[in-house]
Amino acid sequence: MKKLFLTSVACKVLDKFVELLDCPPSDLTVAFIPTAADVYENKSFVDDDRNKLSELGFKILDINITNKTEEILQEQMKDIDIIFVAGGNTFYLLEKALASGFDKIVKKLVESGKYYIGSSAGSVLAGLTIEPVKLLDDPSKAQNLKSFDGLKLIDKIILPHCGNEKYQDKMNQILKDYSDVKDKIIKLTDNQAAIINDEAIKIISSDD
Repeated sequence: MKKLFLTSVACKVLDKFVELLDCPPSDLTVAFIPTAADVYENKSFVDDDRNKLSELGFKILDINITNKTEEILQEQMKDIDIIFVAGGNTFYLLEKALASGFDKIVKKLVESGKYYIGSSAGSVLAGLTIEPVKLLDDPSKAQNLKSFDGLKLIDKIILPHCGNEKYQDKMNQILKDYSDVKDKIIKLTDNQAAIINDEAIKIISSDD
């Protein structure tokens, strides 16, 4: 069964993720992928997610996929239970995922039943396309990217940070520009997560 937990700000809703598990977090190893934040000086949002995972008791294995080969990543990720892809620049993240073979590894792991957790860019990556977030992220950070196709772990387009005043004007423009595929777009606020089990989708909030 395909299992995804897609968020805008993972640390705000990870308590809800723990409720989905049938074992303690201390029994599980998370492959934590911070790559999308490589292009930012301030990586505090990545630290917030990592610290929350640690606080909840998960074992964390940091894996930056930049300049890695598929063989190296396969070896590093062979014993992990959960893939966590942190936020940052979605275009840079996709470029590095394709260049390293991470995209292929993730698809196999998810198909085998491993959980995929996305935070912001990590969530967008899992969808059909990352193109709509070009107003939020800078595509020029990925000079070698030839396609905006996502990993297609879910047959939807993920749009994080909806309702955040900082991005409101850009969000309105994105929703206008992509109104022809609005039925494909999953809008997530900073306090929400989309829980996906195969094709079933449930939106939950940290307030639930």
